[in-house]
Amino acid sequence: MKFRAWHIIVAVVVILGLWGVTTYNGLLAADGNVTAKWANVESDYQRRFDLVPNLVSTVKGAANFEQETLTQITEARTKWMAGGSADNRVAAANQFESALSRLLVTVEAYPQLNATGAFRDLMTQLEGTENRINVSRKDYNDAVFSYNYKVRRFPSNLLAGLFGFSAKESFESAEGAENAPKVEF
Repeated sequence: MKFRAWHIIVAVVVILGLWGVTTYNGLLAADGNVTAKWANVESDYQRRFDLVPNLVSTVKGAANFEQETLTQITEARTKWMAGGSADNRVAAANQFESALSRLLVTVEAYPQLNATGAFRDLMTQLEGTENRINVSRKDYNDAVFSYNYKVRRFPSNLLAGLFGFSAKESFESAEGAENAPKVEF
């Protein structure tokens, strides 16, 4: 009888140990996936931040450009480059998106600008970049959802808390992003 109890205890310890290792490794993999997806978001934003100054230069050359918009784009790009935390980069991206909206509204007032080949090419690249950003944000949010599910789900939440895994924030659009920019001629 003693021998049988000892086997049961060993079996329970082995099962708990395997569960712990599997759960921990799953949390690490999910955390790594979130980090990789965030890197993709940052890469796409970097592409945008590198592309838009060329677009601004093209607009400046062909139109009476708003200096305030140029300043806001430059400041947002500088904040992005200084970056730091994901929250700071998201704030800089949101500021940049607001300034970019104003730039595109300004561009609408200059039909001769749309006829410029360089401008059209830059706008096509910008459209592609915006699509990439949208896909990257979605992939990031999907990865965060999966990670947060693992971190919060019982019983893996016990190990998550023990090893310092905590829920991550999803990427959310800036306030007012649901409103289209107003175009006036």
